[in-house]
Amino acid sequence: MESIIFERNLLALSEKDPALCARLSGAETSRGYYRFPASRTGEAVPALADPAGTARPLHSMVDPRKEGRRLAAPQADEGFLIFLGLGGGFHVEAALERQEVQQALAVEYGIHGVAELLASRDYTGLFGDPRFHLLVDPPEDVLARFILDAYRPALFGGVRVVPLRTRTGHDQERFSGAAGAVKAAIDQLAADYSVQAHFGQRWFANIIRNLFRAERQEGSLPPIRHAAVCAAGPSLDAQLSLLAERRSSLYLIAADTALPALLHAGLAPDAAVSIDCQHISYYHLMEGIPPEIPLFLDLASPPLLAGRSGNPRFFAGGHPLARYISRYWRSFPEVDTSGANVTYAALSVAERLGAERVELYGADFSYPLGRTYARGTYLYPYFEARQNRLKPLEAHHSAFLYRTSPLEKVQGADGLWYYETPSLRGYRERLEAQARLPGPEIRAAPGMGAPIVLVHPRPRPEARPLGLFAAGRACMSADEFLCAYRRDIAALPLPEGHLARYIAGLDAGAGRVLTTLLPLAAALKRRGSYTEGREVIRAVREYALGELDGVTSA
Repeated sequence: MESIIFERNLLALSEKDPALCARLSGAETSRGYYRFPASRTGEAVPALADPAGTARPLHSMVDPRKEGRRLAAPQADEGFLIFLGLGGGFHVEAALERQEVQQALAVEYGIHGVAELLASRDYTGLFGDPRFHLLVDPPEDVLARFILDAYRPALFGGVRVVPLRTRTGHDQERFSGAAGAVKAAIDQLAADYSVQAHFGQRWFANIIRNLFRAERQEGSLPPIRHAAVCAAGPSLDAQLSLLAERRSSLYLIAADTALPALLHAGLAPDAAVSIDCQHISYYHLMEGIPPEIPLFLDLASPPLLAGRSGNPRFFAGGHPLARYISRYWRSFPEVDTSGANVTYAALSVAERLGAERVELYGADFSYPLGRTYARGTYLYPYFEARQNRLKPLEAHHSAFLYRTSPLEKVQGADGLWYYETPSLRGYRERLEAQARLPGPEIRAAPGMGAPIVLVHPRPRPEARPLGLFAAGRACMSADEFLCAYRRDIAALPLPEGHLARYIAGLDAGAGRVLTTLLPLAAALKRRGSYTEGREVIRAVREYALGELDGVTSA
């Protein structure tokens, strides 16, 4: 009987996860990790057997299904549940009875123990549900990656971790590691979702409008060896003389915020970089940019910026629509913008150009001595034009500084102090993490801000980038591509039933099109009163079609 149940479970699992099915086929079901006493309601309850012979039931011995419903009882706006411990699956089954649950993941350890579970009771209902997934012995990075790939906050709602206490207590080290990986993945998704909710509409509008100018981008930029990335921190004021001495040997890449400060100092950069999708980026270019200087722009940058430059160079950042365009219309160089700040992106541009060594200037990632930006940046003329006797220049700068909270005052080792915020600290830590990966040597000029911990020597990459920054040939006109993209969005079927089943039923092309709309979906959900993912998909489909109708000839 056990072998029949086991084979039936494997057959149901094989359609969803053939690799796990193959592992379980080679596992043993008679090692005695579990015993299976019957509850009062007649259910076989897995009980962990310890070396002393004591068996500890994972579920209630009175009514395990009632207990399962209690564990999986609904909480506010949750659609993605992560179960630490599979056990008899009573709690997972109870969760999947709820229509609002869009995805359920169970994490287990010990392939032979899982094989014993599958030989004891019928799990075919779970394995046949497209919303359910089982990971057995996942490395922490694999678990985190699964969550990052599977969880779509804009469509699924909230997320909750449900531990099976007796099971997790029996294997605390591995389940603690799993809980840490889950938390790290959720924290990353929460941060990304927050940004998408604020900027998703602007990103979409900017990208589809930039294609008409990106269509005319021609030529390539040659590789470089030594680069300087110039940010706009207050330390730049003191570093300008050092930068001027070394200028002739460096390919100078300016963050957009630092561009006016460099131009005022008579240090025209070789290139500038901008990634902010907001129109405030325009202030950095108010005084113009020499037409011979390439301006590296994310496809999601405001079209107004490209219009201010005589030499715009578009790249594909992290937005799924930008990557989709790069794959299916015209290939653009990919630049890592995951650091969420322009200094990080400028460093990625230097690497993409083939730099072997990069020096950082003005990269304070803090407010040294309470100052926010180097002199010559846009804030100074902006505030000077608005000062008066009641609110002098210093008051404007102070208000700008203290608009952000919380501010943490840090005393530096050199006796200087600086303010730090969680966002600035996160930017610095992302850059430090990137510097631990293989790449060019990175050095930071001495400054007054938060110290940047860099690896020396940095590991060298196995394969160096070609160093040519160039876009590929467009396969059709921008208008033709956007018309085709509009048709693909219009062809997306409207969802009915569970979203996981709907998404699983989309063909590969439709799935890719839906992915391009997810940041826009996050923004529309934030601004609307949608309670279900199905409503969000309908809304984002209608909104995207309206935006495309405004720019295409169709």
